[in-house]
Amino acid sequence: MKIQTHVILVSGQPTPNITPALDPEIKPKHIIMLVSPDMARRADWLRAVLQPAGVTVSQIRIENAYDIEAIREQLLTLVSEHEHDKLALNVTGGTKPMAIAAYEVFRAAGQPIFYVHPEQDRLIWMHPAGRPPRELANRIKLKGFFQAHGAQLSERPAHFGMPERLKVLAEGLVRHIDKYQNALRILNWAAMSAEQNESLVSDQLRPGQIEREDFEALLGWFENADVVMARQGRLHFADEPARFFANGGWLEQYAYSLVQSLKSELKAIQDIGRGLEVERQNGAERIRNELDVAFLAENRLYIVECKTRQFRDDIETGGAGADAIYRLDALSNLLGGLQAKAMLVSYQPLSTAIQDRARAYGILTCAGPELKTLKETLRRWIG
Repeated sequence: MKIQTHVILVSGQPTPNITPALDPEIKPKHIIMLVSPDMARRADWLRAVLQPAGVTVSQIRIENAYDIEAIREQLLTLVSEHEHDKLALNVTGGTKPMAIAAYEVFRAAGQPIFYVHPEQDRLIWMHPAGRPPRELANRIKLKGFFQAHGAQLSERPAHFGMPERLKVLAEGLVRHIDKYQNALRILNWAAMSAEQNESLVSDQLRPGQIEREDFEALLGWFENADVVMARQGRLHFADEPARFFANGGWLEQYAYSLVQSLKSELKAIQDIGRGLEVERQNGAERIRNELDVAFLAENRLYIVECKTRQFRDDIETGGAGADAIYRLDALSNLLGGLQAKAMLVSYQPLSTAIQDRARAYGILTCAGPELKTLKETLRRWIG
């Protein structure tokens, strides 16, 4: 029996409501949303994703999401009005009273009921018994995923992988990480100082910096890749993308290229982005955030933050290290919900305090010499 209408319970976690609606095997023609007053805005976000996918949407307002008797009466009316339609209840969301009332009414009416496992991305049939679970198709893309969580994705820059000369450079920096960690700090500083200069020329380097053996070797790598040239104690960057690359953008591009290579091996990965800008509303304020690398796998959001700077701070009193952890935790929750994952990738070693804080927030880290096995770390992380 092809189900024509899903009845969903709108909650703070939109993914379990979206993924069945986009799976071609069970995709409905129409969705009826049960919406409590505090979920009205989230219902609008869902509508904005579902309607362009060819699913019409209507709403039933639930005045009190905890009044189980009133909810039951509304659902009895709903089922009665649609007794000849092919309905199915997605019981994943809503408050517990909403879910209980909906389950009781649909089961009594002999209508199908399913639940979406939040971690396994599987649809489990609760009624009638005996139907096998279903692995949900990975159809949603980053734009729709963010939209369902109340964020707008700006136009995505086109990325076609790293040019071979830059790929060789990035791989060399990782392979020889023990040699270039200290020298890279000087390059980061020079690239940052050139950002405000229209001619993309750095501030003057000190003799003790530019004459260092490790820095001279590092600079040779970047010069051979046509990224920068040293003249009279200053660094001249080829263009803004080259300056960005030298200022740590290379690690972002390197991580992105590894996820791209994994996409050809792992069917779970459905969409990847780099250098993404997302905008969301916070009251009257529009807040913009940049994501170094973000991808979806099995309908779950993964965010990767890439840093080449040294974190010199006390995690207990704040600073760049603490900010990076808090930012990743907040963004993963806001943009991906409870099942989102985040990782901090750092060229420089991370202090024990920063690593402990990351673990406390469920954020994976890959830093220093660990970068040599970043691809395998990403593979295990995706699972």
